[in-house]
Amino acid sequence: MAQEKTHDKKSQKFPALLVISLCLTAIIGGWGLMDPEGMTGAFGGFTRYMLRGISWYWLLITTGLVILSAYMAFGPYGHIRLGKDHERPEFSTASWLAMLFASGMGAGILFWGVAEPISHFNNPPGMTGGTAAAAREAIAITNLHWGIHAWSIYCICALVIAYFSFRRDMGSMISTPLRVLFKGRAGNSLCTSADVLGVLSVVFGLAGSLTMGIFQIRGGLGTVFNIESTTQLSLSIMLALFVCYMLSASTGLSKGIKILSQLNMLIAIGILILVIVTGPTLFIMETFITSIGEYISRLPKMAFKLFPYEGLSDWMSGWTLTYLIWWLAWGPFVGIFIARISRGRTIREFCIGVILVPTLFSIIWFSAFGGTAIYIEMYGGGGLSELVSTDVSSALFTFLNHFPFGEALGAVACVLIFIFLVTSADSGTFVLSMMAMGGNLNPALRYKMIWGTLIAAITVSTVVSGSVPVARAMAITGALPFSVILLLQIVAFMREIRKESRDPSGQASTSEQL
Repeated sequence: MAQEKTHDKKSQKFPALLVISLCLTAIIGGWGLMDPEGMTGAFGGFTRYMLRGISWYWLLITTGLVILSAYMAFGPYGHIRLGKDHERPEFSTASWLAMLFASGMGAGILFWGVAEPISHFNNPPGMTGGTAAAAREAIAITNLHWGIHAWSIYCICALVIAYFSFRRDMGSMISTPLRVLFKGRAGNSLCTSADVLGVLSVVFGLAGSLTMGIFQIRGGLGTVFNIESTTQLSLSIMLALFVCYMLSASTGLSKGIKILSQLNMLIAIGILILVIVTGPTLFIMETFITSIGEYISRLPKMAFKLFPYEGLSDWMSGWTLTYLIWWLAWGPFVGIFIARISRGRTIREFCIGVILVPTLFSIIWFSAFGGTAIYIEMYGGGGLSELVSTDVSSALFTFLNHFPFGEALGAVACVLIFIFLVTSADSGTFVLSMMAMGGNLNPALRYKMIWGTLIAAITVSTVVSGSVPVARAMAITGALPFSVILLLQIVAFMREIRKESRDPSGQASTSEQL
């Protein structure tokens, strides 16, 4: 009865959240469309302050999340199940890993798999580019950006939601843990603000990511099929995306997103194996093994390194801190989605699956793609460095031309990027609909239609205006207030889980109080 009353109260409030979020999204989106330079300047100024003025804060909080994740995985709470003690996972381990990876960064490793290692190889911080030392540094930096830090952020964002949602029978909302700490009218206002911030982060983060993905597909079509890159082509790609992710959203979580995520991973693993087998196999495997050792041995040092003496603040802001803030900005979206698909798993199983498995996959991916790209620059014909500096979106497809059936591989890569984008948009639509319905685990189709259409409209506006930095700046700007919300969520989570460990029979007390 307590659970039903809680959801009844929240379901009465969702129209206010929906209206506020839609109005703010329309206002901010309209501003970006009509005055992209003004909006970029406004949000860009704040973003620059976050990157330079409080750089220490971002490294400290994200490294703190790594430490907390390790404690939750191997500490005294690892046996606690995200659900009732008798519950078991809703999805198989393979499906679960495929869905969480596809929602978290699937399209990103395709976009940056070649480009980022080559960028660091040419311009490593505080080193001479183009050397063996630079190559080693390039892979180490890339793994830092895409490895344990990123997935620890997602892990904690998801863990606090999953615990309160499934262990305590509360809604899957950003505000859910905060309701344990804050009561009354002021508490309700804070919780509503947290949920609105989460909605805005999802909408604009997705719009920016979809736009960049569309530009990469457009670049791939130009490289592989010599199709002219035009705005009309971008809009056509967006239209196809919209149709596909709305069809997927209409089929539900256990069909659309699950099937697409599994297809994503099968294609991605197929391309990965082909690159390893037909590329410089020995070099790739040596790079992979070396990368693991370098990453493990250097992680403690890299996790606290800010270059205050070397004059490399601009590099740090443009790369490492931008990545860390971006992962935090995506925390509301990816956190709620991973929480939704993780019911029934123990905290230890959850942390290992969310952090270590994707990190290991990312390391071997960048060893294969980034390592081979560096091999081409050092021992092959070269040419990738110049391309990355002029057209990042085409780097992957030019790279694939170095392999047998390069054009066919490029076409498959375009399909893979497209499916990853469909999965991301579908996941985002699902999460937004959940939030609009007060944390409902199976949101109604009409809300998916509303949010799916809004995401498409914002993406179209960024494609037409070319204002991708606006969407990115907006999403990153939300990382600062969300980081404070996350800290409050962690306080509530640690208080309640410690209370449960002292009195396991009282695990339902929170939902009864609410």
